[in-house]
Amino acid sequence: MKLKRFSAVTGAVVISALVLAGCSSSSDETAAPTGAVDEAAVALLPADVKDSGKLFIGTDPTYAPNEYKDADGNPIGWEIELADAMAAKLGLTTEYAVSTFDNIIPGILGGKYQLGVSSFFDNVEREKMVDMVNYYTAGIQWAAKIGEEVDPDNACGKTLAVQRGTYQHLDDAPARSKTCTSAGKKEITILPFDTQDQAVSAVALGRADAFSADSPVTQYSVKQNADKLHTTGAIYEVVFYGFPVEKGSAIAPALQAALQSLVDDGTYAEILSKWGVESGSIDKISINGAATAG
Repeated sequence: MKLKRFSAVTGAVVISALVLAGCSSSSDETAAPTGAVDEAAVALLPADVKDSGKLFIGTDPTYAPNEYKDADGNPIGWEIELADAMAAKLGLTTEYAVSTFDNIIPGILGGKYQLGVSSFFDNVEREKMVDMVNYYTAGIQWAAKIGEEVDPDNACGKTLAVQRGTYQHLDDAPARSKTCTSAGKKEITILPFDTQDQAVSAVALGRADAFSADSPVTQYSVKQNADKLHTTGAIYEVVFYGFPVEKGSAIAPALQAALQSLVDDGTYAEILSKWGVESGSIDKISINGAATAG
């Protein structure tokens, strides 16, 4: 689940975001921002991570303004800045490997990445595979073309564009479609895409009736395409975002402590405010909070 923002890559998501999605996807190392190292958080790091000096991160940078690519193809966005600041608290730098969203958790399980930074909803199914370090809350919101209304609670027979592998694709849309068919109505045609940019474009180009994404992503996409798209229906299912890490990994408490340090010293609020996403901020960083999110 996921947002959209453009700096040097400004323009409608329909055009510019598709160009961004085609950028090279090799890894990019980002220098940690300046700021005081939190020694208590550092003390929680596994020795091998501390000695490496880096956090190896998988990300799908097609979800602005959470994570997307700049004009040079490097990952940027408020989640990227937050991860960089978290690493700095631990005396580390970040190294990003660009991946499709649905390959990030398998990459963590296979030891390719230490964590994922890609707007992951924390739910009980994911917590069975990985630990989730919670840092934000977001819900689900739909958008449609201007002049058309698509009610998420009455979308039977409609075509819904989603990003492949997200909660919207695997859980929410199928459940809503089943409700339709159980009532003797037409199913919702679920149209999955590898990137959120493509799902947005499908609606703008008339290939789908609506798209579903994380509330900050939908709102930003609509803002960037104000002449084509509008939000439709209320935000629902507000849950935590989490950074997934290997189940039982000792790195989770270190990340939690570093993020809490960012909350306590105001850096967290500054990053969210800069990107206009402060409405989902939280005061206490947790691990595996699926059962306690708003």
